[in-house]
Amino acid sequence: MSQHLEADCCIVGCGPAGVMLGLLLARRGADVVVLEKHTDFLRDFRGDDIAAATIEILDELGLAEGFLALSPRRVRAVRAHTAGGTMLLADLSRVRTKFPFVAVVPQWDFLSFLAAEAATEPGFRLLMGAAATDLVTNDDGVVEGVRFRRGDEEGVVRATLTVAADGRTSVLRDRAELPVHATAPPIDMMLFRLPRQPTDADEDAINIHLGGSWAMARLDRGDYWQAACMIPKGAADTVRAAGVDALRRAISEVMPDLADHVGALETWDQIHLLSVQTNRLRRWYRPGLLCIGDCAHAMSPIGGTGVNFAIQDAVVAANRLAEPILRRAVTTRDLAGVQRERQWQVRAMQLLQSRLTKGYVSAAEGANRGPGAIGQRIAPVLLNLPGFCALRSRVTALGLRRVHVAPEFRTAVRRPRQR
Repeated sequence: MSQHLEADCCIVGCGPAGVMLGLLLARRGADVVVLEKHTDFLRDFRGDDIAAATIEILDELGLAEGFLALSPRRVRAVRAHTAGGTMLLADLSRVRTKFPFVAVVPQWDFLSFLAAEAATEPGFRLLMGAAATDLVTNDDGVVEGVRFRRGDEEGVVRATLTVAADGRTSVLRDRAELPVHATAPPIDMMLFRLPRQPTDADEDAINIHLGGSWAMARLDRGDYWQAACMIPKGAADTVRAAGVDALRRAISEVMPDLADHVGALETWDQIHLLSVQTNRLRRWYRPGLLCIGDCAHAMSPIGGTGVNFAIQDAVVAANRLAEPILRRAVTTRDLAGVQRERQWQVRAMQLLQSRLTKGYVSAAEGANRGPGAIGQRIAPVLLNLPGFCALRSRVTALGLRRVHVAPEFRTAVRRPRQR
């Protein structure tokens, strides 16, 4: 069997970038088809830090109240603990915003919320369990849609614009043969959960613990602690070979107030390995195709920027492309404008993430003498200065530059369907 669909825009991937772009274009009256290869959104250890910048975007769309009704945990500070002292890396209460916190909510709840809102628009169609397999191009190489498989059924979506938002392992990016600039972060991450105990105090901060050659972090998720430890790139087999007991001892030493909790880690099945990668496309587009989100730039988990950058990509793409899409006249110049507006922020944030990672690794390793030891003694003093904290707090909350939804997206526009 085969299915043939037509749309103004076909979006592959219903992650944060894809669903937000679909919602915005549908609000403008575009016919949008979103293909999502999974049958649900239930995948653990995905980015779930929703910064103030993203909540402000939701507020401009009239959705902030509904989002906050999901009861996210509200993180108001970021602290780093080292042998040299405690550093206040961010105090979000100092930032001028209606939402002086990072909202932490399971990504599947966030995506379900946005998808439900998008579904109220008559031009929005979401096909779950539909995996894109290839691009549809004309004789001139212009992308005119995608081929997909859904169960035993194959189909084609033809569209004025195809958007690849299918993540860092994007099928469409490979098919388009777009050049990727990749870097090699020196770390991977091990992610796990520890149970909360009745005597545990509530925390509204992300706490980063550095020492003993380990960098670890933890976050209060209400009924459990979400935790992570940084390991050298490719060292997972070595850590596993040392045994779970060795990891439990390390957690107890680096985060001693959780020493009574580590017994819950019994097998490696409870620990998720995240292979950290950062990259960005040299060119985000080709005629008829645009890449956004992780497909265009895989971000490090350091700083929790992935979801927020994906949402901002979608907003910029919608602001610039809605009218050309509705006129069915999207040019490569239009697509280049999206990349031009976004790529400098991606490059700057990836550079900042790289610097932070090196700083965490250095602080975790420690130094007894020399410049490293001096740096570890004076860093807490310098970083706790009000000016440093204010700058870091603003970047954490609002990013490098605010992105706003164009006024015409703030109310739905009902356009009669033309197909």
